[in-house]
Amino acid sequence: MRPSHASFPRLIVFALALTPLAFGQPALGQTDAPYRLNVSVDEVILTFHAADARGLPVNDLKLSDLTLLDNGIPPAKILDFQLQQNFPIRAGILIDTSGSMSSHLFRDQSIATQYAQQLLRQQTDQAFVTNFDRTAHLIQSWTSSPTTLTAAIRNTTHGDPIGGTALFDTLYAACRYQFGEIDHRTSGNFILLFSDGEDNASFLDLETAVDMCQHTNTAIYAFSSNAHDGSFHPGITTLAQLTKQTGGAIFHDDDPAADIYADLRSIESSLRNQYRLVFRPASPAHDGAFHPIVLATPDRVATLTIRSGYYAPKPKRAAKPAQPSPDR
Repeated sequence: MRPSHASFPRLIVFALALTPLAFGQPALGQTDAPYRLNVSVDEVILTFHAADARGLPVNDLKLSDLTLLDNGIPPAKILDFQLQQNFPIRAGILIDTSGSMSSHLFRDQSIATQYAQQLLRQQTDQAFVTNFDRTAHLIQSWTSSPTTLTAAIRNTTHGDPIGGTALFDTLYAACRYQFGEIDHRTSGNFILLFSDGEDNASFLDLETAVDMCQHTNTAIYAFSSNAHDGSFHPGITTLAQLTKQTGGAIFHDDDPAADIYADLRSIESSLRNQYRLVFRPASPAHDGAFHPIVLATPDRVATLTIRSGYYAPKPKRAAKPAQPSPDR
């Protein structure tokens, strides 16, 4: 099925990640010369994927086709606008193995295995596997081998008998310590999350997890275990916020096999065909606040894969004055 936010009006809100001063090392396994762009901390990078009514990529947009508003006003300057096609992909496969997910583990392992075996390109792509309950466990670090990934996915098992789920802590750690260690601006990055969205053991909150995902340009795509349930689940609200604010979507893990494969293909298409736009805000703010972005596109663009806004840098704390050395 199509993701839960697949249809939007012509004005579309999405988010961006503020970039560091310069990019890091080339992405793992990448053989072609990577796209590089140096920007200051007061410049914003955004990426988005445009599709037509048939779901096919719209890859001929010009800057003149777009109208951008940052916090309701146009940016001070557009610094760069490029189409990037056939992007290498970096995927983090995160599987919730807490007690509430026990009946869904085999199904979720099957979906993750399908992605590793049928869609991951060994020449350009890489992925890692983590399972989590009260704590997170890196089962397999970055690799381009479908066989290795499949073995790791099948080795995810239910763990902590005490119970509890630290979803936000796990997402933060994945984005900071996995995506943060690669050149995440030269690849399409996403987390393939299998969870019911419940969190009762994290030290961090949702905003902190989202902020780190945005800073590493990582979208969250979630396969939910209870999205078809007619009753209210707070976890669905959590997953909706995580996916919307990072530019991903929610899918149902109990859909027919053909629909599951179509969902995975839609993720891949969004990540391999991206526009990248860099701009300088009209009023750069170091307030740590959330800044919504609005983009107007031509009518031939039916949907965008987008984020809902970005977090500005937090104000720097004033340095404490040095204490005089005691007399001896």
